[in-house]
Amino acid sequence: MNRHHYGLILAGGRGTRFWPRSRKRSAKQVLNVVGERSLIQATVERLQPVIAPERMWVLTNEFLRGEIVRQLPEIPRKQVLAEPMQRNTAPAIGLAAHILHSIDRDAVMGVFPSDHVIADAPGYRAVLAAAFAGAAAKKLMVVGIRPRWAETGYGYIEFPRGASAGPEQLEVRAFHEKPVLAKAKRYVAAGNFYWNSGMFFWRADELLAQLRRHLPRTATILAALPRFGTRQFMAKLMQAFPLCDNISIDYAVLEKAANVSGIAAADFGWNDVGSWNAVYELLTRDDHGNVSGEDSVLLDAHNNFVDARRGKVVALLGVKDLIVVDTPDALLVAGRDRAQQVGEIVKALEQRNRHDLL
Repeated sequence: MNRHHYGLILAGGRGTRFWPRSRKRSAKQVLNVVGERSLIQATVERLQPVIAPERMWVLTNEFLRGEIVRQLPEIPRKQVLAEPMQRNTAPAIGLAAHILHSIDRDAVMGVFPSDHVIADAPGYRAVLAAAFAGAAAKKLMVVGIRPRWAETGYGYIEFPRGASAGPEQLEVRAFHEKPVLAKAKRYVAAGNFYWNSGMFFWRADELLAQLRRHLPRTATILAALPRFGTRQFMAKLMQAFPLCDNISIDYAVLEKAANVSGIAAADFGWNDVGSWNAVYELLTRDDHGNVSGEDSVLLDAHNNFVDARRGKVVALLGVKDLIVVDTPDALLVAGRDRAQQVGEIVKALEQRNRHDLL
């Protein structure tokens, strides 16, 4: 471990595509949708050989902070912060950089989503070591994942032609938005386009310098905050943070900065677990392609996903390719090919003022 290495875990999302289990106070990242431990617990567990828990920080929201503190007793309570308002990733990461730089002038931070699944933890940590090394040299480091198929739901990182997977630090030629299928197929065929994993590494002082250059209003607001740990800090943060620009770190900094490099990583079993169908793909299926609990009864049923709390019997007869998620107050039944649209149900419930179901 390097005492100047810190981890920032971003855990403020609502996970609306995992409704009805994912709610404001029990969002995707604190659920055990894959395995016995929650996604954020698994994130911390695989980071611990690289970053000590006392150097990990979590940014979340007021609804989830209490549950995250409960689930992660190894992380100091004061280092689980609730953002006063969601302002996207640039202000969130800038806030963490401001705090870490005030604590350690040589702080190098890794930024990690809280809700991903990694199958090959040793391979993953080898990539982190290479990314931290690049960040220590004042580069803004990103991690690309070698694509396993032509995915239209991910952004892509373009490396130089001929680039191959490995620990080398490569120039990033461009970032590309989520493509249509035909373009995604061209990216995969080209061989130098990698999925954008959403993991970033940089010195805290370098990130702050880039914010001053490319996002000066937010940088000025954050620089005016009192020192972390003082009585005034949280009160001032509540007033100032909503005034920050609402923009992602990709748009605000990475697409503009000149010193962006990346690791073209081989597949270490990365999955962003973006929908119930992604969970279905990760779990063991029976001889008929179904994922279900031991209390389910499935007759002439194929390729279905069933998530029901213990004690509830779910019976499927003559159906296929369904998602069935049962909770005490809501039931979801959807086609597996519509899993990405489950978030639209949440929007519809918001329009109907059904806050009891959010």
